[in-house]
Amino acid sequence: MADQLHKLLSIGTDRTLFAEGSAVRLRQIENAKNYAELHIIVFTRKSDSFTEVSIAPHCWVYPTQSRSRFLYPFDAIRLGRFIISRRNVTKISCQDPFLTGMAGVSLKKQCGAELELQLHTDIGSPHFTRFFLNKIYKALALSYLPQADHVRVVSNRIKTYLQDKLGIAAEKIEVRPIPVTVQSIPAVPVTVDLRAKYPQFEKRILMASRLEKEKNIFAAISAFAQVHQKSSRIGLIIVGAGREVAAIRRFISQKGLQDYVVIEPWADRQTLISYYKTADLFLLTSWYEGYGMSLVEAQAAGCPIVSTDVGIASETNARIVGWNTEDIARGIEATLAV
Repeated sequence: MADQLHKLLSIGTDRTLFAEGSAVRLRQIENAKNYAELHIIVFTRKSDSFTEVSIAPHCWVYPTQSRSRFLYPFDAIRLGRFIISRRNVTKISCQDPFLTGMAGVSLKKQCGAELELQLHTDIGSPHFTRFFLNKIYKALALSYLPQADHVRVVSNRIKTYLQDKLGIAAEKIEVRPIPVTVQSIPAVPVTVDLRAKYPQFEKRILMASRLEKEKNIFAAISAFAQVHQKSSRIGLIIVGAGREVAAIRRFISQKGLQDYVVIEPWADRQTLISYYKTADLFLLTSWYEGYGMSLVEAQAAGCPIVSTDVGIASETNARIVGWNTEDIARGIEATLAV
């Protein structure tokens, strides 16, 4: 491959790169085979105690060891400038067009290396800026993306937005979906059957999600409460973890749904596939998604889907619903014939 002639500097935020055997590290070890050298800078705090490590031949990971998170991009610039000058790096790739993008744009200007910016979330969604920090991120992205030589996105929806909003040429944008191995899903045996695990329910709705504000879980629970009034033998199983878990549990109690809504911790992939196969409906209510890997997996497992119009939902067999409680409830009822 031509890239094997190049040396790449990657700037990102995933600290699991420092964990031996982690999925992210294994992916980067494989990725390193495509380059003469791969140098990866990761945003870290000094208190994290991470140190520079070689994870494969010609592949190194460097922590920024920043005293404050506000210094992440500036420390990455300082470190990146040193690496580029010493190792003759020819390409830079940034995990996002926000703070890592800030570092990448600065290094491109200072060192002249070719710059790729990755965009994994849908900044074009009208709901993306519902959250204050996202307003800042979007402003940064709109400033930095036109300065990139190459932009990598995860869906055609995002590509179209960048073309229409920023006038970025189609040939500069590569759509590279999140890799999901769906061919093997139909053959994966069911190891945990939701019907047997929760026999008290006649029908089971499954959600698999990070429990964060942008996932709109409260609307899902409110919609389920409406459906529950019509059919009390339906259960909602939420698989995931996140900062909103305590608030979600309180909300479930306030709705009096403790016996009908279950929160399970993250499951391994084989168990989750079993859940897709034995659920009566997969529900996704996010305000926005860059891609929506769970939609692809649920479809491959043959599970009916109800989803808001995010990520690649419109490219699947999902029943598309609005973001409000009433629309979500109607979508569930129509799919389950309640």
